[in-house]
Amino acid sequence: FARAIRNVPHLTVVTNSVPVAQLLHESGAGGHVVVLTGGVRTPSDALVGPVAVSALQGLHVDRLFLGAHGIDRNAGLTTPNLVEAETNQALVRASRSVCVLADHTKFGIVGLSTFMPLREVDTLITDAGMPRRARAVLEETVEHLVLAEVPPALPAVRGVRRQGGGEAG
Repeated sequence: FARAIRNVPHLTVVTNSVPVAQLLHESGAGGHVVVLTGGVRTPSDALVGPVAVSALQGLHVDRLFLGAHGIDRNAGLTTPNLVEAETNQALVRASRSVCVLADHTKFGIVGLSTFMPLREVDTLITDAGMPRRARAVLEETVEHLVLAEVPPALPAVRGVRRQGGGEAG
């Protein structure tokens, strides 16, 4: 998502993601303001915990875009990390509107901690691989369900290697 918005001019972005902050900073497009929350770094380079939660208090964000470890009709949006759940709750509280970005494999997964009920999601963007029954649940629960087209696989880039030695795609 950050790659898709990096050239949109005059955005103010509040994030707890180190890679997102770095990408938007490096893009240099149209005067971005990037607010990085601070906090304890997770393996996925998110900043979480009391410092991040404190940084979010008093902020007001028009639209929050976030992912989830799992999405379940009863459990809602979940994560296996309790400190991440607390930080996600603070992000949600700071936002007027919540847009969840999650592929179909997240549906039916329940992590340790719920950070948001499914009925409070304004928009959920997923892929067309979402099973019909799951689509029906989402259509009746979230305000807007968007099924995105999945682009064809990108060809491998010759000479570029990922960690672990595989070709980059």
